[in-house]
Amino acid sequence: MNLTITNEAAAFYKNEMELDNHVCLRLYVRVGGVGSGGFSVGVERLDVRPATWFTIEAGKLSFAIAEDDYWYFDGMTIDYNEDLEMVAFHQPKFDNLDHPLHV
Repeated sequence: MNLTITNEAAAFYKNEMELDNHVCLRLYVRVGGVGSGGFSVGVERLDVRPATWFTIEAGKLSFAIAEDDYWYFDGMTIDYNEDLEMVAFHQPKFDNLDHPLHV
């Protein structure tokens, strides 16, 4: 899987969720909300990092994704937009929200 999470995005989560270094966050697909084609990114803290999930490190945090959610995150970039003071999600597969590519 190809996923990019910038250190700036990780720092945003660390600050907003008041996290220590080396905490693991689960990223998952949510139905509804502002997102791509009716989907958005959910985030929750995990007490234990699942050994079989895809994991990426950024900004001294771990981000874990279950295999069932790969379709949404593969190719995504998660960054921090300073002008809007929020995390920004870019997924080229969903640039056209009227007809998103289904993998």
